[in-house]
Amino acid sequence: MTRFRLTVEFDGRPFMGWQRQAHGPSVQQVIEEAVQRVTGEAATVYAAGRTDAGVHATGMAAHVEIGKPITPFRLMEAINGLARPHPVAILACETVPDDWHARFSCIGRRYIYRIAERRAPLTLDLGKAWRLRPPLDAEAMHAAAQHLVGRHDFTTFRSTHCQSASPVKTLDRLDVRRVAGGIEVEAAARSFLHHQVRSMVGCLALVGQGKWSPDDMAAALAAADRSRLGLNAPPDGLYFVEALYPA
Repeated sequence: MTRFRLTVEFDGRPFMGWQRQAHGPSVQQVIEEAVQRVTGEAATVYAAGRTDAGVHATGMAAHVEIGKPITPFRLMEAINGLARPHPVAILACETVPDDWHARFSCIGRRYIYRIAERRAPLTLDLGKAWRLRPPLDAEAMHAAAQHLVGRHDFTTFRSTHCQSASPVKTLDRLDVRRVAGGIEVEAAARSFLHHQVRSMVGCLALVGQGKWSPDDMAAALAAADRSRLGLNAPPDGLYFVEALYPA
């Protein structure tokens, strides 16, 4: 058996998320079905993260084990050809050691959340960004974000359906920056709770709109109470952009 690492890009709008679901299509299903068609093997594809319905990826890491002799380039080309017309693409493929695991070997994950700051409805970016009317105070949002950096109990920013054993996580970075057409929020940590990034961004949006102060963000965190969450951002603007592994 040969283990292959895949770098996956996908538009999350048509999917119920990364993981296979009985009630709708998933990114995992698309790739596994393509692998089976090209190799004749029923293989499981493992990913660095489980994205929700509507969440996108520009650099999701995944792996799959295949018994049939095949080169990484041939496997990548075959999956890309057979995945059409689904919006899923394998950007890179390489062989890795048998003990390399896309999820369990991962030591860091990075997400970007895109906010489109405009009054007009979205057309080209519909479903790919969260539209908020201007003006937004990006500096206040960044100041509020720094209250969340570090090791904390993130119960306030955790979905009630989260299956993590503990609400305590270490957030390495939460940066808010102004970009052309809007604002980007970058979040980096070893791992995240279910809905943590979206919940943090939703509250940052309240700060940007002047409905919350940076101190309100600190108070919400300290409360460790999901009922203190101000707003959960939609999945539209969330992108899994990078998984980090030991050198």
